[in-house]
Amino acid sequence: MATITKTQSKSGTAAKKSTSKNAMPESKFQKLFNEELKDIYWAEKNLVKALGKMAKAATSEELVNAITEHQEQTKGHVERLEQVFEMLGQAPRAKKCEAMEGLIAEGQEVVEDTEEDTAVRDAGIIICSQKIEHYEIAAYGSLRTLAHVMGNDDVAAVLEQTLNEEKEADSLLTQIAESSINEEASAE
Repeated sequence: MATITKTQSKSGTAAKKSTSKNAMPESKFQKLFNEELKDIYWAEKNLVKALGKMAKAATSEELVNAITEHQEQTKGHVERLEQVFEMLGQAPRAKKCEAMEGLIAEGQEVVEDTEEDTAVRDAGIIICSQKIEHYEIAAYGSLRTLAHVMGNDDVAAVLEQTLNEEKEADSLLTQIAESSINEEASAE
């Protein structure tokens, strides 16, 4: 694994130096970062499939479009995470994300427990989708901050791109819910 560390050159200025895993053992902080990176990688890869199922279960065209667009965006998130692994000199590896597995299962349960073609189902899908977005916002925000602390500003910038997209997706879901779905669901 390549890590970026700050070292002092003979002139006293800070320079970035790349070291290999064999030359310097991974710190506990770096290990935490790497484990969380593997966790969100698993989450995003599994979310791609789950979003397809949620889009098929949704009724509102606006909601279907939002989920479908975010599914495509999520494929890009997977690619960005693979870029981050590459930037760190690591092969992309996933570690089962128990939290995302639970959130996906909860979304499937909502679909199974609600009637087809109803605003109530759409409202439930939005709730579950926003729980997922909030988890991702927390994960990407934390990873971005850890990357900054480690001096990996390039990695932090890549993670921030995804963080911003997750925030936008959450905001869009709120707009959709508030525009009509919640009112329609309460009348059913």
